[in-house]
Amino acid sequence: MRVFVTGGAGFIASHLCETLLGAGHEVVAFDNLILGKREYLAACLPHSRFRFIEGDLIDLELVKKEIAGSDLVVHLAANSDISQGAARTDVDMRNGTVATYNTLEAMRVTGVKKLIFASTSAVYGEASVMPTPESYGPLFPISFYGASKLACEAMASAFSHNCGIQTWIYRFANIVGSHATHGAIYDFVGRLLTQPECLNVLGNGTQRKSYLHVSDCVAGILYGFEHSRLGFQCFNLASHGVSNVRFIAEEVARQMGAVTGKVPKVVFGEGDRGWVGDVPYTYLDGRQLEKLGWRAELDSDHAVGRAVLEIVMERLAHQRLAK
Repeated sequence: MRVFVTGGAGFIASHLCETLLGAGHEVVAFDNLILGKREYLAACLPHSRFRFIEGDLIDLELVKKEIAGSDLVVHLAANSDISQGAARTDVDMRNGTVATYNTLEAMRVTGVKKLIFASTSAVYGEASVMPTPESYGPLFPISFYGASKLACEAMASAFSHNCGIQTWIYRFANIVGSHATHGAIYDFVGRLLTQPECLNVLGNGTQRKSYLHVSDCVAGILYGFEHSRLGFQCFNLASHGVSNVRFIAEEVARQMGAVTGKVPKVVFGEGDRGWVGDVPYTYLDGRQLEKLGWRAELDSDHAVGRAVLEIVMERLAHQRLAK
């Protein structure tokens, strides 16, 4: 199978590309390298069944050219810095909504009939039902990122029903692990690399969300694709439980301290939101995918613990190389 992966040099996609190559598939990774990093594809680049294209999904003609001949498109490209949307309201429109339209239109024109789309728990906004099932509604996201993803889901549904594109939508929990380019753990480690004595945290630490390790994320994506063959479907992709920001911050401080020999002080702010558009509590109901036979290996706290170690070691290694 020839798989076209958008955002291919990014966090989740780089892990997915490795897994797909290991399963014997041909992989084409497409990325503009704004957030993605070529180094994340180090294990893929020498492979004879792998090709990397540096390009932007805004360029529809380029996307049409490169997507032609694919058996499956995995659309992971997006602006993953949710807080940026409040300051630059066109970021998610261009890098999310328009980029997704171009991907779908290129599939329509070239006859590609299978799509996996990465959505998010942010489409649920401040849900009143916890854990939140896929059937929850109406959906009123409070971030531009969530709004863009919801618009993309709607477009994927329309293309699926009008153009015969078989579609798997996954609403991700907060994904964590190596190759991260954003997120609380990544940000906390970065702050301690510049100010090792003290970790300042936005909000009071009570924010709590579902966290899923990237290895489970990739496994869940592929399991749902292989075991559910409906024309259009939507799955929550999450682990069991939630983790709060206080736990994450203290775990980062502890593991950084174990490496550096000095545990930093953790200082929390006020309020239950880290930024405008931040949903203080999300908890996804993953039973629909579990009914097919898949369950995350790590619960939320264990996913965080493993990811902290991976990101600490990765960022410290990168810092040493930069010196």
